[in-house]
Amino acid sequence: MLPWFSTTRTWPRRSRRPSVKHCSTAARRLQWSRLIVPRRLVREAEELARTVTATYGVGDPAAPDTDLGPLISAEAKARVARACARGVAQGARAVVPPRDMDGLYFAPTVFSDVTMDMDLAQEEIFGPVISITTHGGDDDAVRLANSTRYGLHGSVWSSSDERATSVARRVRAGQLEIDGAPFNPVAPFGGFKESGIGRECGPEGIDAFCELQALHYPVAGGRSVRAKA
Repeated sequence: MLPWFSTTRTWPRRSRRPSVKHCSTAARRLQWSRLIVPRRLVREAEELARTVTATYGVGDPAAPDTDLGPLISAEAKARVARACARGVAQGARAVVPPRDMDGLYFAPTVFSDVTMDMDLAQEEIFGPVISITTHGGDDDAVRLANSTRYGLHGSVWSSSDERATSVARRVRAGQLEIDGAPFNPVAPFGGFKESGIGRECGPEGIDAFCELQALHYPVAGGRSVRAKA
């Protein structure tokens, strides 16, 4: 979130069905887990996160009013709980405290005052937990966004698409959404760094299933060859 972003704008909610997938089974791994905001807007961002979180319906993923379904296993739930406990121990402040629920459900959780040396900022939690970190400008925001070993998915929010695009180009992630744009299955999907190599979807996703044959032809004098695939 860039300094010129207005917190009075409406943040579009994802469609309910993808939300169940992204925040429950982590099968698609497209959950936003870090919110990097300008220092002067952090209190507004915290209140916005608290307000939006309060509207989330947790329950049966088949129900039309459900936003967050269950986690995939008891171990996954325990892992999320341990991550939250480590966050508190390392100095993060719970804006929306972690709350255990019956079964494999875990209530949406928001932490603030998160610094880049904390596990909340560096590790993949695979649960409905988001951490808030502050930045001091565009360069600092990009530095923070790039300061983990992962780089699969992110988003840049701003009142200026041109400036948001400029910042997004500098973020080392395979997929960046501008102002909450919807997922585009035609675009290549994949990560940078330890988030993987290669791409799914789009023409690039088909390349992995293709076999290329290289034909090498002699050139006069036999000193070099030209190749054609």
